[in-house]
Amino acid sequence: QVPLVESGGGSVQAGGSLRLSCAASGYTANSNCMGWFRQAPGKEREGVAIIYRSGGSTFYADSVKGRFTISRDKAKNTVYLEMNSLKPEDTAVYFCVADRLPTLVGGVGLPNEYNYWGQGTQVTVSS
Repeated sequence: QVPLVESGGGSVQAGGSLRLSCAASGYTANSNCMGWFRQAPGKEREGVAIIYRSGGSTFYADSVKGRFTISRDKAKNTVYLEMNSLKPEDTAVYFCVADRLPTLVGGVGLPNEYNYWGQGTQVTVSS
């Protein structure tokens, strides 16, 4: 009924950690790909990280490599985003996405490549 539900957002100090969760249901429960986008005030939505159900391939934005880790629990139909060494520039609304359209390009891709979106969860990192 509600395809994607995010949780785990909040406010932390720079250098801290936060773990986001996204529970999928309905059609999105067995989607080929799930992941995260984010949008800061005045900026366009950008891809953060994605993970494929088959094979477990992952892709990350350069800005979060080495700090964020995406994982997926197939049995629970849930994807996680472990965020470490958070910076003020990580402040944004984080959206869970699922079901990527066919693509010949790797990487996280663009927003219009994903069929389903969650409502978003706010992450605020203070200096």
